[in-house]
Amino acid sequence: MRIVIFSGTTEGRKLSRRLSGRGAEILVSVATDYGREEQGISDGVTVLTGRKNREEMAEILQNAALCVDATHPYAVDATKNIQAACELAKVPYRRLLREADSIAGNADTLSGNIVTVANASGAAAYLERTEGNILLTTGAKELCCYAALNPLRLYPRILPTHEGLSACENLGIPHRNILALQGPFSRELNEALIHQYQVAWLVTKDGGKTGGFPEKLQAAQHTGVTVILLRRPEETGESFAEIAAFCEKLLCENL
Repeated sequence: MRIVIFSGTTEGRKLSRRLSGRGAEILVSVATDYGREEQGISDGVTVLTGRKNREEMAEILQNAALCVDATHPYAVDATKNIQAACELAKVPYRRLLREADSIAGNADTLSGNIVTVANASGAAAYLERTEGNILLTTGAKELCCYAALNPLRLYPRILPTHEGLSACENLGIPHRNILALQGPFSRELNEALIHQYQVAWLVTKDGGKTGGFPEKLQAAQHTGVTVILLRRPEETGESFAEIAAFCEKLLCENL
């Protein structure tokens, strides 16, 4: 039985290896070379690399028994395209949700050192009215949203890829400000970076425990830094355990 997983996340990697170990034919589609590198090589798992439109996704889904969307919780456009592709290919769709952080879900009720905004543009608009250095921990894809800010204030923590470095250079961010590192990171390392670069503001998404969100929040609280939290988009889906159980039941029924 063939299952297609649109991935690039820890949850997607775990699911692909678990199901291939139970005899499923797994095709994993990731957007970047970094995603392929993290996916690694596993018996029974084929990996495709590169961003795809809905028609290309529908082609990949041909003859699949199931599609699992295990993309990042903030990858809204990717999820919309995957859903549309499943409709075109007439393949059942399941959304694997990363568990949100309970603290992030109640951020509005916490003290004033957490500010929630809708998206990166909202974060940039808020930060225009502030002073002090900014640690950006939301990746390189949305760096363009911060173009109106003084690049000397920006300390983006990005993956060590050519694309990430180019995004920083296009924004005029000094090379000494670029933190090209692969996470997730411990509380201690987050605190060290905050102290080293005299950070006043930390911009983050709720990547849950898997994405190192609790460690970022703890570091900010210990150092007195204000967190600018990009609100997680609302969506429906199932947990890793629920998706894995459903897929395994499907495999048993098709033996």
